[in-house]
This record gives sequence, structure tokens and C-alpha cells, in this order.
Amino acid sequence: MELNPHILRHHHITLNVGSAQDDYDFHTKVLGLKSVKKTGLYDGNDPIYHFYYGNDIGEESTLVTCFPMRQSGRKGRPGSGQIKTLALSVPVSSLVFWAKHLESHGFKPEYQERFGEKLLHFAHPCGICYELVGIADDDRKPYSNGVVPSGFGIRGTHGITVSVRDLENSSEFMHYGWNGTRTNTDGRFTRFEVGNGGSGAVIDYQLEPDLPQGSWAYGEGTVHHCAFEVADLDVQRNVKLHLEGLGYTDVSDRKDRGYFDSVYVRTPSGALFEATVSKPAGFTVDEPFESLGKSIQIPPQLGARAQEIIAYLEPLKY
Repeated sequence: MELNPHILRHHHITLNVGSAQDDYDFHTKVLGLKSVKKTGLYDGNDPIYHFYYGNDIGEESTLVTCFPMRQSGRKGRPGSGQIKTLALSVPVSSLVFWAKHLESHGFKPEYQERFGEKLLHFAHPCGICYELVGIADDDRKPYSNGVVPSGFGIRGTHGITVSVRDLENSSEFMHYGWNGTRTNTDGRFTRFEVGNGGSGAVIDYQLEPDLPQGSWAYGEGTVHHCAFEVADLDVQRNVKLHLEGLGYTDVSDRKDRGYFDSVYVRTPSGALFEATVSKPAGFTVDEPFESLGKSIQIPPQLGARAQEIIAYLEPLKY
């Protein structure tokens, strides 16, 4: 079978979190990420915030995006068939700092090791698992607002962990559908890497055969999807056709997400992946670089409802 060599690295990962304030404080005041954009999720009748966090310019593979779901009252059900863990890259020399920093904010990080990488495992306030993985040679530029010293700052995504009840179908998808190279396994975790590999290109599958199926709908406490960067719209179209040609028919049409264009695929594990192309203007399409993330951006098609939407959403203290 023909491989698909066009999946480059992570673009962003999107989470269903709890309260807007808890999430904003966690990412900006604890993890020290930049608020790159505040906008909304407008699928359905009631608006929900959509927060984007990353480095100074919101570069691909530095982005964590969040839907605060508590206002809607919708709860997710963690389980198999989901992305369960988000791992972020930090300098390996910073892990002692991060352990003390997290503890000082009431978190309980645990030192762990996987495939020779030292990491801290802890949880987002809504319960989603996070890891800070010590990497020696990640040249992505961190954001620093003084919360975290620049030399210790988060470089971007490192990897995701997907919970599966068996590995065979996911392994086939990663190899033939998503150009992943299997690089390691310990029997419990199996690692694939896309593109040039390394931090920002890792997908781990965790074998949990007795774990019940988790939910797929929007709901607090679960990861919604992981997006992967592809070079341009032609490549994105070819990815869609390639997947459909392999028989993966649960592939969406292209969707305009304002700052990028997206094609989604429900993978055999149940986890939702996305092939993503950034718009040329990126996050400056609706506000200048100097103002990124400082105010709520309402999409043009909903401009007439802007004040109504802003009044409806949970008030946020910056």
C-alpha cells in the first residue's frame, strides 16, 4: 500500500475543559503560556468559549486550545477510544523547577519515565492528564511573561497518548493512513512518530483492554481531538482522498476554522485526528500581533450577535 508522507507534526490539541476561569488561569498563570486567541465554538445553539494558548505567535505545534464546557453543563466520560494525555516539552534541566512550581500552585506532579524520557505527570483542574517531558534539544522558542523563566518555559507539544483496548487496527492506521513510524514499545505503550519525528511529532498508544469506551461528544474532562500540520490545501485534499481510498470513510469535508482549514478523521481507535493547514495571516487575521488574545473575537458571520454572545459567556478575569 502507498504511504502518506505528508503528516508533518502536531498543529494543535483541543480539550473539553471545565470552567473558563480555571482553564485560563491554569494555562497562563501556572504553565506560563500566552493567550493567543479568545473566540468561540459555535457548533450548536449556545456559544462556548474557544481559547488558544501557545508561544508568542501561536506557532504550529505549540498550541493547546480549549472549550470550557462547564457553563453548558455537559460532562464527558473518560475511557478507551480517546486521547487521554497531553504531553508538553520542557528542557530536561527544568523538571525540578516545574515540580516545585506545580506543587506551589496546589498540583501533585509525579515523576515518571517512558522510553528513556523523564517526565512529570499531573492533571488539569478538570481532570485531563498532562505531562511535562524533559527534552534536551527542542529549539522551539517558548513564551515568557515572567510567570515561568524563559529558560524553563514550555517549548510546545511533545506527544499525545491514546487509550486503546487493542492495538492492531490503530497500528495499521498509523502506518498506512498517517505515515507514522513505530519507534518503540514496552508492551503497555507503543510509540509512533510522524514527519521528522521527535518532540511535537509523537503519538503513544496505551493498551488498556479492560477500560470501557469513553464518550466522543463535547463534554467536560475529555480531549476532543489532536490536529496535525500538513503543508497546503492540495496536500490536505490528498490526505483526505488517501484515507478514503484505504477505506477510512469517516473523513470530513474541509472546514474553515477562521485561522486554519481542517479535515477530520475518526481513527479506528475512536480518537479524532485532524489534518490542518494554517491561514497565511494566522492569528493576525482578525487582530494585530500586539493585541493577540487580549479580547474576544466574534466571527464575522455572527457579528450582529456579538454583544449578545459576549454577555452570555462566563465573565473572565485576565
